[in-house]
Amino acid sequence: MSTAPIVSRVWSFCTTLRDDGVSYGDYLEQLTYLIFLKMADEYGRPPYSRDVGIPAALDWQSLKSKRGAELEDHYVSLLRELGTRSGMLGQIFTKAQNKIQDPAKLYRLIDMVDDTDWVTLGADVKGDIYEGLLEKNAEDTKSGAGQYFTPRALIRAMVECVRPEPGKRIADPACGTGGFFLGAYDFITNDANFTLDREQKAFLKHNSFQGNEIVANTRRLCLMNLFLHNIGEIDGGAPISPNDSLVADDGERYDYVLANPPFGRKSALSFTNEEGEQETDDLTYNRQDFWATTSNKQLNFVQHIRTMLKTTGRAAVVVPDNVLFEGGAGETIRRKLLETTDLHTILRLPTGVFYAQGVKANVIFFDNREASPDAWTRRVWYYDYRTNIHHTLKRKPMRFEDLADFIKCYRPQNRHERAPTWDENTAPDGRWRSYAYEEIIDRDKASLDLFWLKDKSLTDLDDLPEPEDLAAQIIENLEAGLDSFRKVLGALEQR
Repeated sequence: MSTAPIVSRVWSFCTTLRDDGVSYGDYLEQLTYLIFLKMADEYGRPPYSRDVGIPAALDWQSLKSKRGAELEDHYVSLLRELGTRSGMLGQIFTKAQNKIQDPAKLYRLIDMVDDTDWVTLGADVKGDIYEGLLEKNAEDTKSGAGQYFTPRALIRAMVECVRPEPGKRIADPACGTGGFFLGAYDFITNDANFTLDREQKAFLKHNSFQGNEIVANTRRLCLMNLFLHNIGEIDGGAPISPNDSLVADDGERYDYVLANPPFGRKSALSFTNEEGEQETDDLTYNRQDFWATTSNKQLNFVQHIRTMLKTTGRAAVVVPDNVLFEGGAGETIRRKLLETTDLHTILRLPTGVFYAQGVKANVIFFDNREASPDAWTRRVWYYDYRTNIHHTLKRKPMRFEDLADFIKCYRPQNRHERAPTWDENTAPDGRWRSYAYEEIIDRDKASLDLFWLKDKSLTDLDDLPEPEDLAAQIIENLEAGLDSFRKVLGALEQR
């Protein structure tokens, strides 16, 4: 069977199930379970003849042999039992539930999966099918899945700048569906970048990647996404931990950290005070290796990521605007980051890039360094890709090509040859310039929240976005406001 019919069948059946109220996320989960079982069945036959730990009473053939209510009951029991196993098998089926209530449609889905030899199907084809479904799921704003999906164009640009090398370890402490791992994998396996020997290929498959994802459903999707892209083994351990990475330093050190951690604050703790009234208190992480104690998740992730790095390690991290200017713990963390690492680059991103509406974010790039009495940061280079830039997810999504000029200015292969494109007199619209460490450290709260370009929409009516784009931005801002309002109401209801 050619790949086109496989893709068509996967998508068409997803549409059929949506008519029954099954979301993309639910469909993805069921597809994950079934493809994993089918591949386990294929690996159990010659020429592989591997034992992946699935007993005959719970294997693929046991599903195929049943119909109707018997199939539904057996499927529910199978999911529950496999979730108790160890390794990748147990992680894939952790908290697994049947979301397809029509046994006839469940059998049709089993039949569709059975019709393909998944093991022999190219990793690029399997991966493209699954990544396409993940992106569709992220677009479903009601499900909230977009917070676990970083746009692939941004990931690719970040990876192109960091340029991870074979034989190195790569981590993501909040890995979502595994996009950064796949971006790094694609870069390393690209023949234009490296020619890998057998040892390097084995290391890439088994040892390169380590992540954390505390949401069971998202972790499941991540593991399957990696597995379908030829990362990890069906009968091996799980490279994604269910532990909250911020709780403690596990002692592991990595060459690269690529991440887009969740925004916001750690969930509040509800308790009854001495007067018998309900109160809430923001939970914080009390870690001796942190520079400051705060309930701000992003500030905690910045501190944790710095801890995770080897002394020669490099990081590229997506952070919201408040990380660049927030006082208190934020100021302490910024000053320490500028002192102990080489915080050399900040990419300022526009709204309309992420699936969560209204997000104003940046990418900070920093290299870890050994302890020194002098600050390691000399200059911070900024690329302003926000001012006078208009993107929307549906009509005008950000593409990798949109960040090509940033990558060119970044000069990944020789950062010491950077040159500004901004000049106050000759190039006032240049998006690339730098500030000395002394300029930044003397700013109020050591704020990194810097802009220099004029917003033309405020002065030039001819430069306004197209009406459709403007309407889309207004809708995104309204939805973001409503989402914030719902969170406030939710917090009030808990009190």
